Amino acid sequence: MKPVIPRPHRRQRLLSWTLAILTGVGLAPAAQAFPDKPITLVLPFAAGSATDQFARAVAKSITDETRQPVLVDNKAGASGMLAAQAVARAAADGYTLLFTTNTTHAANQHLYKKLPYDPVKDFAPITALGKGGQVLVVNAASPLLTLADLIARARREPGKLSFGSGSSSSRVAGELLQQLTGTQLLHVPYKSTPLALTDLLGGQIDFMVADTATGVPQVRAGKLRALGVSTLKRVPLLPEVPTIDEAGVKGYEVTYWFAAYAPAGTPAAVVQRLNGLMIAATRSAEARQFFEASGAEPFTSSPDGLAQFQASQTQAWGRIIKAAGIEPE
Repeated sequence: MKPVIPRPHRRQRLLSWTLAILTGVGLAPAAQAFPDKPITLVLPFAAGSATDQFARAVAKSITDETRQPVLVDNKAGASGMLAAQAVARAAADGYTLLFTTNTTHAANQHLYKKLPYDPVKDFAPITALGKGGQVLVVNAASPLLTLADLIARARREPGKLSFGSGSSSSRVAGELLQQLTGTQLLHVPYKSTPLALTDLLGGQIDFMVADTATGVPQVRAGKLRALGVSTLKRVPLLPEVPTIDEAGVKGYEVTYWFAAYAPAGTPAAVVQRLNGLMIAATRSAEARQFFEASGAEPFTSSPDGLAQFQASQTQAWGRIIKAAGIEPE
């Protein structure tokens, strides 16, 4: 016969089960206590890049809010693959995060035959963070005064006009220009945009399409000349500069976006806590300063919203890369 449990014992067991659910599932305590040690934001680009500038603004905001240090670790190189792989292999506890762009999570799988990470399976989306455009720039001393000048020279001298790139967005922007204008350009890859800009300033390359955060300050300082912007609308920071579409390359548009990811398996409560911290960080004084100076704008989401956005952007970047005539390496 099945023993009958006295009523008091039933109440005690029910209470024990309730406590087990509240603590064992890690519902409130883990999320409320997070973070209780430093967080590291791993970046796929070098110091001084747009991603670096924005990440440091977000890091300061989270530090101010949590009183825990947020460190920025620049792992530039291999088109962001070094940084993405490092985070994919990190502990899934929310303390090592990838602060990245469409380069690692939408474009790379169309640019390379094999990646050392899976952009979907290896990561837990946290939030989208921002989006922006790029600017096509030449050295201020260049004889190329307009985009029409650049295209005309490229047609006269096939394969001689060089462009640098420090990200997938930058590379695809140059390749798409080549495809839509029927020209042959020489692509020179760099680990990060600031390195390419250094060579552009030094006269080692002829032009590049740089994110506005790093390109606009050089234009305003008189060191570079802007020939066009990659968005379909003019950039308020450079109202006199036409869009590349306006300048004669119809249908031209290349933009970029920022987002944050944790390693796959990171507890949902921790991801939600990070989502709140990062969205709040996009409204901080430091982030507003970044947006105002760079021409980028805030763009946030839920974790599920980022997953859906990433899926749609992966398809979109596939179409752009195919249109640019780029074969996977």
